[in-house]
Amino acid sequence: MKNSRFIGNVRRSIPVLLICTIILCLLLSRCENGKSASRSVFAMDTYMELTVYGDDSDTALDAAVLEIQRIDKLLSTGNAESEVSRLNTEKEGVLSEDVKYLLERSMEINKLSEGAFDITVYPVMEAWGFADSEFRVPDENELAVLLPYVDMSKLRYFRESGRLEMPQKVKLDFGGIGKGYTAQRITEIFAEYDIKGAMLNLGGNVQIYGSKPDRSMWKIAVKSPDNSLPYLGILSFDGFPCEAGSSKAIVTSGGYERYFEKDGITYHHIIDPRTGKPSDSGLVSVTVVCSDGTLADGLSTALFVLGHDKAVELWRGHKSDFDIILFDERGKLYVTAGIADSFTSELEYEIIY
Repeated sequence: MKNSRFIGNVRRSIPVLLICTIILCLLLSRCENGKSASRSVFAMDTYMELTVYGDDSDTALDAAVLEIQRIDKLLSTGNAESEVSRLNTEKEGVLSEDVKYLLERSMEINKLSEGAFDITVYPVMEAWGFADSEFRVPDENELAVLLPYVDMSKLRYFRESGRLEMPQKVKLDFGGIGKGYTAQRITEIFAEYDIKGAMLNLGGNVQIYGSKPDRSMWKIAVKSPDNSLPYLGILSFDGFPCEAGSSKAIVTSGGYERYFEKDGITYHHIIDPRTGKPSDSGLVSVTVVCSDGTLADGLSTALFVLGHDKAVELWRGHKSDFDIILFDERGKLYVTAGIADSFTSELEYEIIY
């Protein structure tokens, strides 16, 4: 694109995704809990880092990598043979268990966020060039044609049979929820092995499982979007039981993660499904903390689009399900009460009750 300069391409920003989005404080040596192993993987258009502690660490990592690759083959919009690509082409089909689960969870989050999270936004993502990195600014007429099809209510889903039918111009993309689901699945797999603890960073989606080798707290630093500080603050958590469903997801979404500039204007990749344009909610960064990686991933995008007031309102109605850290364009930092005792920062911040 002659008139545009892409800055935030994931493929060209390995240090940004692996270091800047979340700083992982891990001990990588042998310890009382047995051996450790680490693995780097490129999948879902991002770089992933997996570190596991325990006697079965190598075997567990092999299983984790296979699971990442399996889910990527199902969800990839860039692979014509993937289940999602076939659905986008054929407009109908019986869903696999994974895609069925993700569709149902996406419907839940869509309803919870009053449409701020919508997996049918993909045609608009294509129009902006975020699907293939051919970046451009679509005009109002083009968006007006596409927006009527950004609507999950147009999907005809038959829950009992798992069959999905959708109009010709509708396309799906699970990119806003897929990494969270994958991290969740990996921790479920780890429960089948002799694993003491693990830290997963799937392109900024962090999931902690079990305990650190030295029994100290897990510490996750949340990146500062404007680089004025290396991070907004640090979240500290004790260990968790090594069993299925027992872990903590920390997922951050921000407009600084992927964007391009044209004519001096910055356009980021988090599209508001209601306008077809990059979200202009006043928030710069949203971090969601909860035990459900799939929910954390979808909500981080939804709350970014909703903005401060509606994000807080939604949290107050579901305090037992998740907590949030919000950073707005004025430089104000907010932390919900459920994680306030686990959060420290050099910045002043307001606790939301």
